[in-house]
Amino acid sequence: MANLITLDEYKTSEKIESTKEDARLNLLIASVSQLVKTYCNNTILDHYSSNKTELFSIDYSLTSVQLSESPVNAIVSVKERSSIGVAYTTLAANTDYYLDSVTDSIFRSNGATGYKSFPRGPGAVEVVYTAGWSTCPEDLKLAVIDLIRYYFKDEHKARQTMSGSSLQNNSSSSQRDNVGFPDHIKRVLDLYKSY
Repeated sequence: MANLITLDEYKTSEKIESTKEDARLNLLIASVSQLVKTYCNNTILDHYSSNKTELFSIDYSLTSVQLSESPVNAIVSVKERSSIGVAYTTLAANTDYYLDSVTDSIFRSNGATGYKSFPRGPGAVEVVYTAGWSTCPEDLKLAVIDLIRYYFKDEHKARQTMSGSSLQNNSSSSQRDNVGFPDHIKRVLDLYKSY
């Protein structure tokens, strides 16, 4: 899995010239990159050039499925099957299905102006596609840098003691139901979050 920023990008942004903390920073970059991807429920970079395959189990009449990665760059294939023992049938773009790029959803079409339900059953729909960005968007990169700094400087700790003096860090957020990210970081991460 790709990190959202490089060590050089972090060191340049923080004006760090020494290599003394490189091992710790590399660990934080990998950890924070994964943390951001998990929080956003989106891999951001990982499926930009490699296919993502999603299977959808359909329990009731459903005319659309929403893909987990975004933004969708290309649909490789959409297939459906009527039961577990039957092979998948490939659907044709803009005839059998339509990609709504605003919601990153696949709508099943009747081939004209109406909708058609996908077949019901386990793994009834298979979608193979690419999604994400070739490089981390600049605003998200800034949030990742701030989050690495947050952990690198131990700002996540409520109380720190240095040379006989004590530093009290306030709560990281004033936002209700916040998972603990500082407000300015959470606002950016929420822009990329898939719900």
